[in-house]
Amino acid sequence: MNKRTKMMIMFLAMIMATMLFLTACGKNPSNQQVASTATSTPSTATSSGKGDTKAPAELTMAFPIYGAMPKDMNLIEAEVNKITKAKINASVKLLPINSGNWVQQTNLMMSSNDKLDLMTINGGGGGYPSVVAKGQLKPLDDLLAQYGKGISAVLEPAYLNASKIDGKIYGVASIRDLAKNYGLVMRKDIVDKYNIDISKIKTLDDVEAVLKLVKEKEPDLTPIASGGTGSTFLKVYRLEDPLVDGFGVLPGYDNNMKVVNYQEAPEYAELIKRFRSWYQAGYVIKDAATSQTSTSDLVKSGKLFGYLAGMKPGYDAQESRASTYQMVTVQLLDPVATTGTITNLMWGIPQNSAYPERAMMLLNLLYTDKDLINLLDWGIEGKHYVKVSDNMIDFPPGIDAKNSGYYLGLSWIFGNQFLSYVFKGDDPDIWKKMDEFNKTAKKSKALGFNFNAESVKTEITAVTNVVNQYQKGLETGTLDPDKALPDYNAKLKSAGIDKIIQEKQKQLDAWVSSKK
Repeated sequence: MNKRTKMMIMFLAMIMATMLFLTACGKNPSNQQVASTATSTPSTATSSGKGDTKAPAELTMAFPIYGAMPKDMNLIEAEVNKITKAKINASVKLLPINSGNWVQQTNLMMSSNDKLDLMTINGGGGGYPSVVAKGQLKPLDDLLAQYGKGISAVLEPAYLNASKIDGKIYGVASIRDLAKNYGLVMRKDIVDKYNIDISKIKTLDDVEAVLKLVKEKEPDLTPIASGGTGSTFLKVYRLEDPLVDGFGVLPGYDNNMKVVNYQEAPEYAELIKRFRSWYQAGYVIKDAATSQTSTSDLVKSGKLFGYLAGMKPGYDAQESRASTYQMVTVQLLDPVATTGTITNLMWGIPQNSAYPERAMMLLNLLYTDKDLINLLDWGIEGKHYVKVSDNMIDFPPGIDAKNSGYYLGLSWIFGNQFLSYVFKGDDPDIWKKMDEFNKTAKKSKALGFNFNAESVKTEITAVTNVVNQYQKGLETGTLDPDKALPDYNAKLKSAGIDKIIQEKQKQLDAWVSSKK
């Protein structure tokens, strides 16, 4: 798990814990024309009002960062302003906020009407519909039609519309991996040593056979971990649409649109019994339910052979860099896009923005302007990075991620990642492959459904407490499912899971009817 992946997991986990508030990968041939035509001063700006680029505007753009503030952030802001002043006659104040303070600070800014024009939004945990219900985000449809045509040209309609609530768009997903395929990541040296044919690993039975071999041949090496810090096997091997929060799901990403309690589903019981048998056989790290060590660090330390993961194109190279061992991957489940894979990271315009039209123009640049994207992603050419080819970069001599004046590693956040340069070591065609990955992924039958949990927030809190008590233990194989699963389901019912499912089914039925 590399730095960027760790950052994303930290970001999503932080927001999912709050569940109540807004907080929040190259050139693709299909993007090239858009990038060259959509970055001029918008011709649709009106001759009056705050959408008029004749009058200068000052915009504040907030996003989370992880770790210390880059010492060259002021230099980046100055370069950003050269672009934005020339193209939309707006200056931009970059407002990076430490991830640990993100929720509290943005909450305060929103509630006190502080100046804020563009910010990241996170849909994890089901909080996004609640924020919309509170009127804290502006609807973007009209603004997109007038000033965001570049966004609409590069973001597939199904993905652009996935954030719709009551027929309106309030958040625009960053262009990155918008689907997930689940599979197994393994140390290549061990695979080669024992002539493991990875082309034949297609099911969990096949995985189990590999784990058995590794356990027998490499007794000092733990065969598998359950997906990393805070994760479980069932979070990285999904047979269902969690409908964002997991409290009521759609098995098979369809199930005739009938919401069920997954913990009562036969496939859930079957899976956790399998993982329990793995744990008892010594295939799984003993502290799987409580470990705070990432899978890449476990591999790096020579303690771990492999792990299940939610993957994407280039994942093997990513994990190889992070673990220092060459890793190989096999796909176990086909790529699927759900509302959650789209809305877990978006951009939106707060209701208190003084310049919503210009904020949309800025957002449009984040999806169409290659210079702006790479400035935010990598910094200043020659100082923070150097080109090794037309579209591939590396650190300058003597510079690395630790001593660079600007290295956020947040290219998956800033708008259109497909406009980002490819860092040396990655597949030169990574964005082309990622684009194809997004376009060909299966789409959940409920893609675009956003559950508003406001009416059952008391039950959500109670159910969350029960999940926190049982989920990691059961889904890592640590707990005996014969004893713990009945208790888990009994406590879920007492906490109100049925009421949540009933309300989610009601809203899903209404959503289905609205699409007819």
